[in-house]
Amino acid sequence: MTFPAIAQVDAYWEGLRAGRLMPQRADIDPRGMESALEHVFMLELVAPRVGRMRIAGNHLQEILGMEVRGMPLSAFFEPEVREKLGQVIERVSSTPLIAEFKISAKRSIGHPAISGRMYLAPLGSQEDGVTRILGCLETQGSIGRAPRRFTIDQVKLRRIVETAGTAPTGAPEEAKKPVPAPVAPAPAKSPMHFAEPTSEFAAAPKTPKVPYLRLVKSDS
Repeated sequence: MTFPAIAQVDAYWEGLRAGRLMPQRADIDPRGMESALEHVFMLELVAPRVGRMRIAGNHLQEILGMEVRGMPLSAFFEPEVREKLGQVIERVSSTPLIAEFKISAKRSIGHPAISGRMYLAPLGSQEDGVTRILGCLETQGSIGRAPRRFTIDQVKLRRIVETAGTAPTGAPEEAKKPVPAPVAPAPAKSPMHFAEPTSEFAAAPKTPKVPYLRLVKSDS
């Protein structure tokens, strides 16, 4: 099975960090993940093992059949696996590292079987370290009657490696800034509901106007 939304979010996160340990929260521009937005979410860490939804795409609302902003990520999972989920959230934010989950929901009356994947990656803050987690939840199969909740079948933890040439700690701020990722024009309608003001997202860089050169010929 392939999960293109998760692949796009992972590629976008890797491009933004530009060799650093992780990208900053302010680096995120939703236009860079345009085709995956309905599956994307962002967690605010309110405790070491608790992440609360600040941003959530439409697909997550369809899974629970309600507005999910402000809810903990654990609301999408069966009670018996919530402790395990909390442990992984803590490791993603404290180590930090990337977590990829294999998830599923069992078949029952009105509830067809669902398989899926979930992705969690840390986002930094210059003042407070990791305060947000970028996530993506993608499923295959009909949701059926909401709400649906998942069990965790497998977790893969991926170490983050800083590449050579990354600006060291204490380097001038200009040297630390990543090259902005190219973004497509903003769509007329977005499948993601933003709980945070859109002004917090990094704006696309403006191209400076360069004056034209004029050739001056002198016969003297």
